[in-house]
Amino acid sequence: MFKIHREGWVYFIISLIITILIFPFFQIIGVIFLILSLYIYYFFRDPDRYTPVEDFVISPADGIVTFVGEENPPMNDNQNIKYIKISIFLNIFNVHVNRIPSSGLITKIKYIHGKFLNASLDKSSRDNERNIILLKKDNGDNIFITQIAGLIARRIVCDIKENQNVSKGTRFGIIKFGSRVDLYLPNNYKILVSKGQIVVGGETIISNPKNISEISKSIKN
Repeated sequence: MFKIHREGWVYFIISLIITILIFPFFQIIGVIFLILSLYIYYFFRDPDRYTPVEDFVISPADGIVTFVGEENPPMNDNQNIKYIKISIFLNIFNVHVNRIPSSGLITKIKYIHGKFLNASLDKSSRDNERNIILLKKDNGDNIFITQIAGLIARRIVCDIKENQNVSKGTRFGIIKFGSRVDLYLPNNYKILVSKGQIVVGGETIISNPKNISEISKSIKN
């Protein structure tokens, strides 16, 4: 049995209690709540991941890549520089625990209230409720991570704070019930994923900032 994120326990316990109370009197409804309880447990699963130790940028979330291209960064004070945006859509069956894509210092966090459009749409990056995180790597490069609420998701959880040092692959939050995560990298970074690709949070390599040949060496070994 796998462990679940702490944010899921309250939903799981409430659903399980309702199941126990209803089942002796209304079996069909009880079965529905039992299935719901099992799904909640499944949705909030928090598996261990094996993060590469090299200086790769790894995926901050599980899901499917829906966009790769140049765009302005998500904070207004950085609009003069183009970044490469990688958008990852998380459906209701993906692991929703988010992970740090690269080690560094959290210099700014900005929460923006907004709409709850389908997170698979690119305009959700601009219109939806979201949490923007600015991470400065040790070499001075800035990386933006944006947690975006979707059509079903109504709460974004972020467990990190400004001026906090973070390590690549560590958990930093969760978005509940369907969502999107946008990753903005400097435009000189070589992107190693493409639209339509399935990625795994904490494991899939998004970019190799230092030297593309390191990927080949890792594969051969």
